[in-house]
Amino acid sequence: MAGEDRVTNPVALILELFRERGSSEYGGESVNQEEHALQAAACAIAEGADEALVAASLLHDIGHMLHDLPDDAPDEGIDDHHENSGARFVAEHFGPEVAEPVRLHVAAKRYLTAVEPDYMAKLSEPSITSLMLQGGPMSTAEQEEFRQNPHWEAAVRLRRYDELAKVPGATTPSVDDFAPLLERLVRRG
Repeated sequence: MAGEDRVTNPVALILELFRERGSSEYGGESVNQEEHALQAAACAIAEGADEALVAASLLHDIGHMLHDLPDDAPDEGIDDHHENSGARFVAEHFGPEVAEPVRLHVAAKRYLTAVEPDYMAKLSEPSITSLMLQGGPMSTAEQEEFRQNPHWEAAVRLRRYDELAKVPGATTPSVDDFAPLLERLVRRG
């Protein structure tokens, strides 16, 4: 793909990232990055989420595909802060209704582990490992601050899709199937 196309067509860049890095390990889970993203987006569609939340669900972990840390970085005690790098990337091309749930999906995990006593039991071992690197359950003050963001509820919904999106061999649409949706949401100019 020509460099100019990558700059002028963010959807082409996203599709290229999935082609080049989507098969990478998803933090010790039984699915890879692409399978996880597609399953999260499929969960959003199944629940009737709007297009922005479907896109955020697809792109929520794109930050993992933007760095060169090893797949076992969390096991080595390294938090890649993928929610921040992913949100910066997404915000360059989409509005806050897509970028903010991406940025907040880790905070949503911390929130849910603090406010729902049984939520921790729903987390996989790799997700618990990353939770501890990300600060653990939120304090009461952090919960109040989290709920001040107008996109906090979308982030919580995305987090729930995230936890469901770890099924080996699940049938989902392809990344290319999401290109028209992403094109509709891309900010122009």
